Amino acid sequence: MRKVTTTRELTALAVPLALTQLAQVALTTTDTVMLGLLGVEALAAGGLAMVIFNQFRTMGVGLVTAVGNQVAAAHARQEDLGDLIRAALALATVAGVGGAVLMVAVGEGVGLLGQDPVVIDGMRPMLWALAPGLVPCLWFQAIRQFTVGMRRPQALLRITLASIVVNGVLNAALMGPFGLAGIGLATSSVYLLTFLALYASARRDPELAPMLDLRAWRARPATLRGLTGLGVPIAATYGSEAGFFSLVALLVGTFGTAALAAHTAVNQLVYIVFQISVGLSHAASIGVSREVALGDPQRARRIARAALACGAIAMGVVGLVYLALPELVLRAFLEAGDGTATGIATSLLMVAAVMQFVDCAQNIGVGLLRGLDDTKGGFRVTLVGYWLVGLPAVWLLSVPAGLDTLGTWLGLFTGLAATAALLLTRFHRALSALQKE
Repeated sequence: MRKVTTTRELTALAVPLALTQLAQVALTTTDTVMLGLLGVEALAAGGLAMVIFNQFRTMGVGLVTAVGNQVAAAHARQEDLGDLIRAALALATVAGVGGAVLMVAVGEGVGLLGQDPVVIDGMRPMLWALAPGLVPCLWFQAIRQFTVGMRRPQALLRITLASIVVNGVLNAALMGPFGLAGIGLATSSVYLLTFLALYASARRDPELAPMLDLRAWRARPATLRGLTGLGVPIAATYGSEAGFFSLVALLVGTFGTAALAAHTAVNQLVYIVFQISVGLSHAASIGVSREVALGDPQRARRIARAALACGAIAMGVVGLVYLALPELVLRAFLEAGDGTATGIATSLLMVAAVMQFVDCAQNIGVGLLRGLDDTKGGFRVTLVGYWLVGLPAVWLLSVPAGLDTLGTWLGLFTGLAATAALLLTRFHRALSALQKE
């Protein structure tokens, strides 16, 4: 009965979070579909812009992710939360402005890495249009972590579902006159609107409103330092993974436009499914933080097992769809007449069907360690798994072995599998140490 209760509590938080993540990723999926309508070159150029944007967005999100864990633990101890919110918004603002500047700088320099000049010319205006959206995107994430830590994420789903419709309308309106830049402008506008909507919703919630303080400049330096100390390793962990995938995309780009288009399409599919893992990871992380704060590490272990079991079931169902209906799955992203890109994408989809199991496990592992406030340990593990194991495997299988794009994905699988094993081993050892205390 306790195991069933643990699973129900986990899924009660994980399901709305996963659905919210899926709704959010529908924004980039809509963008990807719109890019595909403009042709393979536009898909390759826009995909590269999204890779760069997502690198900095992911790191910024990581910087404020620990807010949810700190809110959950502080709320369990009945402590005041106002200063945590102020510090989170201050951190989000600094990360958003700095990330936007760096994003544009990287976009200007990426042409030196062997990419097709046509792709670079198409990528640049979209990246400039996306950059301003990073600030409201991270404001939204800061408020989101507050609501998740309070275990009140329901408004997130309604807001993100509405944002899909708004994004589609804005894409259709702006893509014609502005091309790729119009898609970037639409996405930036949606980030601002979703932040405003989430803030308004939280202000109407009688439990959340008294603690919601936007005066970021009044954050106590000690609170800000504490959040930064936890957030920087998470941002580095997320950035390590995103950077790993970004370098893979750049390597694939050297194999030609069709290869990059195929990689962009399948990577977007994997990214969609990954949101299930994100929901489970956040829910498990919040649960572990709460149970450790309440002095029950054994229940924290049950939460971890439930999260991994739910993830395996979800990945298995999706993998069967990939294997049974590859052409149908890819149809939304690639034109039927483009046989080269579709052929490459089909082979990548077969690898993705297996790879997503370890991808899910490693993401849950990061969340579990975050629940123990072991953010530095998670970062060190990803450095080993992604960069010391994964990146050499990507290069060896794609270049010397001559497998090109397929080899890069086999290398991705190798790196993610190593990372998952290391993260979960570290979590179980840390939890065992807590139980002995």
